[in-house]
Amino acid sequence: MKFLPKTLGGQLVVLLIGALVVAQAVSFLMFTGDRAEAVRAANRAGLLFTMASVTRVLAKSPKDERASLAEAAASPRIRYWITDSSAIDDADGAARVSPLSGISFDRLFQMPLREPPRLAIINDERPGPPVPPRPRSAADEHPWRGHGPGPTDNRYDVLASVPFPDGGWLNAQTQIRAEPVPFPWPTVISAILMALAILLIIGFTVRRVTRPLAALANSAEAFGRGGPSKPLPESGPSEVRRLTSAFNQMQERLERFIADRTRMLAAIGHDLRTPITSLKLRAELLDDEEAREKMTATLDDMQRMTEATLAFARDDAAAEGIRSVDLEALIESIADDQTTLGNNVAFEGNGRLPYSCRPTAIKRAIGNVLENAVRYGKRARIALSDTPAGPIITIDDDGPGIPADRLEEVFKPFVRLETSRSRETGGVGLGLSIARSIILGHGGEMDLSNRTGGGLRVEMRLPRVATLTS
Repeated sequence: MKFLPKTLGGQLVVLLIGALVVAQAVSFLMFTGDRAEAVRAANRAGLLFTMASVTRVLAKSPKDERASLAEAAASPRIRYWITDSSAIDDADGAARVSPLSGISFDRLFQMPLREPPRLAIINDERPGPPVPPRPRSAADEHPWRGHGPGPTDNRYDVLASVPFPDGGWLNAQTQIRAEPVPFPWPTVISAILMALAILLIIGFTVRRVTRPLAALANSAEAFGRGGPSKPLPESGPSEVRRLTSAFNQMQERLERFIADRTRMLAAIGHDLRTPITSLKLRAELLDDEEAREKMTATLDDMQRMTEATLAFARDDAAAEGIRSVDLEALIESIADDQTTLGNNVAFEGNGRLPYSCRPTAIKRAIGNVLENAVRYGKRARIALSDTPAGPIITIDDDGPGIPADRLEEVFKPFVRLETSRSRETGGVGLGLSIARSIILGHGGEMDLSNRTGGGLRVEMRLPRVATLTS
């Protein structure tokens, strides 16, 4: 099966053409075998009819003249001789021939026979009974072989023996050339025309089925990577139309659910601003300085969480257009910004790398990871490599790493390993969640792993071609 084409249409065409070729080959072999057997049967019948005429003439001749008359009746293709017993012995596997087409032997030979004629086919694989040597005559100008052809000669001998009513046997041997079966051009042409007709019919049918399936696959891939949903036209067979209709409904429901969730997050974040601001004002009126500072710090944390939630909701709902950028220059600018802020960030690239993406979103994803790296790992090293599968962005830090059982958990929104909520460490636990959503939205993958020498490695793998649409 590994040699079959990958597409549905290709597999159907190959299987149908293969079945057609096998069927035509079997038909040709059966036709060839039947034709060869028909030729042999005709030759046997022809020999019997010829012998019937010679036997009738010799039966009316004196016995002492039959041998010379039999020799005189010979031709380049057939010879006759007289013997007291049959030249074909039953012990040699001789066949007693049956009447031909309902005609009895007595009627065929126009005389009563003591027993039925005997007939045998002689070739090199099945030698026949011994035959007396033939005297030289003008007929010997035709090449004659005593017991049939060799393996490479397409000839065989038919030996027959007919009893005279008054005793003795007339024996005959003829050499038959089996005509080679000609190349079946009509069959081949018919098979080619049939194959072309099958290709046209299957091509039309498969195209009618696979076109909506291919469109469905492309739409599902684009929607899964964050592209806008577009209802697909319902075409093709009824099963494909039902599948397309179900996909359109599912796509609409998912988009509505995501939009509702995003609006809810934005509404909650927006509505929390007013009470937080009110609480801050009231906290400033407290006389207890220690309590006022603690309440203000808590309210600042709540405000940062609210602002982060609003930013996440806005970015999730935004539809930034796709455009081609130099990915290396984009990452280098992010590293320079971090260096300008006094962070220890180093970048290593391999040259210009054009890539079609949502540049602002990619910049934010890399920036979020870098901020975590310099915050917890003191310094960060970025590497960009171009692979056959697509670009790979690797960010290493020298921090404590993450426990192996929590590597996946940190991608969840609002999950933080550092629980102090202090202003110095900051963060509300949305940075990695947003970064991964952006990478997944481009059809890529983002993984975390602890390095052997210490520190955390973040690997962002992007596809060779981002299939998002603007």
